[in-house]
Order: sequence, then structure tokens, then C-alpha cells
Amino acid sequence: MENSDDTGIQWLRRRLLDGSVIPAHPLALTPARRFDERRQRALSRYYLEAGAGGLAVGVHTTQFEIHAAEVGLYEPVLRTAADEARRHGAPPGKRPVLVAGIVGETEQAVREARLAASLGYDCGLLGLGALRSATDHRRLEHCRAVGREIPLFGFYLQPAAGGVVLGYDFWRRFCEIDNVVAIKIAVFDRYRTIDVVRALASAGRESEIALYTGNDDNILLDLVTPFRVPAGSGGSSKTLHFVGGLLGQWAVWTRRAVELHAEARLQAQSGGPIPLDWLARNTELTDANGALFDRANEFAGCIPGIHEALRRQGLLEGGECIDPGLKLSPGQVEEIDRVEKCYTHLRDDEFVAARLSRWLG
Repeated sequence: MENSDDTGIQWLRRRLLDGSVIPAHPLALTPARRFDERRQRALSRYYLEAGAGGLAVGVHTTQFEIHAAEVGLYEPVLRTAADEARRHGAPPGKRPVLVAGIVGETEQAVREARLAASLGYDCGLLGLGALRSATDHRRLEHCRAVGREIPLFGFYLQPAAGGVVLGYDFWRRFCEIDNVVAIKIAVFDRYRTIDVVRALASAGRESEIALYTGNDDNILLDLVTPFRVPAGSGGSSKTLHFVGGLLGQWAVWTRRAVELHAEARLQAQSGGPIPLDWLARNTELTDANGALFDRANEFAGCIPGIHEALRRQGLLEGGECIDPGLKLSPGQVEEIDRVEKCYTHLRDDEFVAARLSRWLG
């Protein structure tokens, strides 16, 4: 299996280091808040046909509530996305990477990792919110236990969305775990972002562990920035790059996101000066994200905002969440109206409209 075109950890490392767009997959519910498999499949088809390099399922954007046994949606939601990924016609060695969100204390996380692996998921995006009060030693033991079941995609989630503040020392030791294949930095903080980049450089595993941005407030800047960090004594340094993104923002307007990512990778690989236009484009996308993610209300309407953009394109029937109290914030609809009008070049409405009936078929 290790030598197959599209299996094994070496294939996975190469695939992730190549860089790609990985949407954080939303959850489709009916108006009665039941799983809408038809529209869930349509979302997966949209992302895959838009050119996404993978799907991240069971993550924050999918709603962490699906992990609860009483909700009973973790397995069917993961299984549905995996089924669509298998059906998607991809060239040999280029099949979509499947990333499963994994949460909870160690017993739950190990159980979820085993289930995800049995469903064909390649790696687990490991949330540490359940270990908020634990020591770094305890967190690392937890990571190693889960890593024995499935390759690890590290996850630094911003505290406003339920994440835990993790220092340089944690990330330095995390990068030493054999089965780590990537890290998503979604801390929305430049200082803490640099902590993780430094840790990876210090561990000397930048050729094995891919950096993916989850900093929805700085997507394009992350992708084009060379992160030059010290590499020992004598003034030597290493330059690391984010190669892709695993993002809730890329759950909407995904076709355009794929195009922007390709442009950003070419810019980063050129090694040339970064044109001022990239700073302007980064600001535009950040402004759009602020409306969708409800930055004005401390991200309270983040998931409903993503749902609203997809509803307007016809991909979702409504904006229902598992928690009936999770709704768009006051003024958020007007903000989404504003950014959709201002940044038509960030949207992919025509791409979706031409294919929607087939995706829903």
C-alpha cells in the first residue's frame, strides 16, 4: 500500500506539501434541522469540481456538535463526503485529501480517529479544546495517542472559536511527533503564527510537515509571505512558506479561491518582490471575511454567515444550525450585502449556477 499512487504517508506528505485549497465543509440541514444528505453531497461536489485539493469534515465549520453521540451525525457526515471524494474523477495520485476533524478527551479522540481511518480519511485535524486546562505534557501525550491511529494535521484554533493558546515550546515538541503531516494555523494572531513557523523550522521538518493557513483575516498575505526565521548560530536562516489553506472562508466562492491560491503560489515560488496589488487583494478578502464571519460581533455569526452565502447561491436551502440559537447577528445580512456588491470578483456565482442542478440531482 505504501507504494501505491495515492495511499501511504509519503504520498500524503507530498500531496499536502504541493499545496491546495481545502474547504472546511459546512453541514447541510433541512428546515426541521435534520441531516440533508442531498445538499450535503451537492456541497462536496461543488468543492471538488471547483478544484479543491481535499475536504475537511467534522471541523469547526461543520459544527462541533456533530461529535456528540446524542446528535449522531459524525459518522454519516464523514461517510457522505468520503463517498463523494471516491466518486470524483481525479488523475492517479491526485485524489482529494480527506481530513477528519477530531475532538474530545483522549478516549473519544482515539475512537474518532479509528472511525475516520476506517472510512478512508487520510489525516485528522486535531482540536485540543477539551484539554484546555491540561499541561503541555498531557496534550502531547494525547496527540501521540491519536497519531498512532491516523496521521495528524495540527490545529491552532483561535480562542474566540474555542481554541487553546499554545506556546512555542508546545509546537516545537509537537513537530517531533513522527506522524504529523501538516499544521493549520488559525489563531488570527501574527505573533502566535510566527511561534508555529519558528517551531517547525527549529524541528527541521519543513520538508515533511506542510503549513496551511487558517488565518481567515490574512489568507493571501500568509500565502505570499516568505517567513524567514533563524536557523542556529552564525546568522543563518530558513525561509518557510504556507503552501495552502484549510479554511471556512474557502467553503464559499471556492472556484475563485482555487484561482487565487494558484496565483499566490506562483508569486511565492517566484521569489520576486511582492506587488502592492497583493496587499490590496488581501485587504479585500479580509473585509469580505469580516462580514461573513461576523467580526463585528466577535465571530458569533461565523457559521450562519457561511450558510447565508451558500444559501444565496442555492447550495443550501436555509441557514439552520444544530443549535437553534445560532443565527445571523443583527446587521450581518447588511454587511454580507455590502461585501457581495463590492467584491463581485471574489464570487463564483456563474460557476455555481451552471452546475447546481446537476450537483443536486
